[in-house]
Amino acid sequence: MTLLLAGDIGGTKTILRLVEISDSSGLQTIYEESYQSGDFPDLVPMVQQFLLKANAGTPKKACFAIAGPVVNNTAKLTNLAWFLDTDRLAQELGIPLISLINDFAAVGYGIFGLSKQDLLTLQVGKHQSEAPIAIIGAGTGLGQGFLIKQGNNYQVFPSEGGHADFAPRNELEFQLLKYLLDKHDIQRVSVERVVSGQGIVAIYQFLRDRKHASESPEIAQIVRTWEQEAGQPEKSVDPGAAIGQAGVSGSDRLSEQTLQMFIDAYGAEAGNLALKLLPYGGLYIAGGIAPKILNLIQTSNFLLNFTQKGRMRPLLAEIPVHIILNQQVGLIGAALCAARL
Repeated sequence: MTLLLAGDIGGTKTILRLVEISDSSGLQTIYEESYQSGDFPDLVPMVQQFLLKANAGTPKKACFAIAGPVVNNTAKLTNLAWFLDTDRLAQELGIPLISLINDFAAVGYGIFGLSKQDLLTLQVGKHQSEAPIAIIGAGTGLGQGFLIKQGNNYQVFPSEGGHADFAPRNELEFQLLKYLLDKHDIQRVSVERVVSGQGIVAIYQFLRDRKHASESPEIAQIVRTWEQEAGQPEKSVDPGAAIGQAGVSGSDRLSEQTLQMFIDAYGAEAGNLALKLLPYGGLYIAGGIAPKILNLIQTSNFLLNFTQKGRMRPLLAEIPVHIILNQQVGLIGAALCAARL
């Protein structure tokens, strides 16, 4: 058996997992702990504390998924004053092999550690084992990536596709585009400004300001409190989550309309990614938002907008589409990546 360390490192929270891997039983979790990232000056003392508490020995390999870009085996976290370097980490932790990967790349690796219960299939399609696999995931931002088969394994490629231009398709979306351009005094709008947690809030503000429906007092108060606190390091409310919950429960008409517009745009962007890759190995929807609005995605026009690409529609109708329900897919991916080192 080989002892592995996997980590999912974010600006707010870090999850560490100690794993044993064997040919007979695969990956087996030995110990897991969650930490507030800001409580530590660096990753090293956090890992040292974790390993001491786990009391299972020093792992042979480690892989850490980072919420940010990884360049030449180094990473600087966006919302945390940590600078990580694999050589330094290996020396100070005594772990011979260490890898840093982008958190969305970790999702790509994690796909192969999921069970059927971890997935909800929106479209069965016609699976092709040698074809590319695509990943898209709306959360705080909009992640996109893809996997290409090489021999018996897949190579994972993250991308910055979420920063491509938002492409409106109807009058309402054109109005949203102009609203965002004027509101932020910018020259272009990325699709991430619409298809993400921040996008849910932006769509709500647009529909509210254009008076498409009346606000409920509760959601109105949450959004206005957030607007007043914008720019402060700590916010007392999460308007995207509140809007999402109200939209799912049907307790606020404006929130319902917001989610409908968000889901339409999400499906359309997933279709754009599918057109570029033709991922007959499957298109996987990751991120924290989809599982929270699962019923709406299933009953809405997500798939209609996904396939509505003119004469390319028959091609997209054959692509398998799955929603990832397991929110620890990135941690699973980090462990699988460590096993390959």
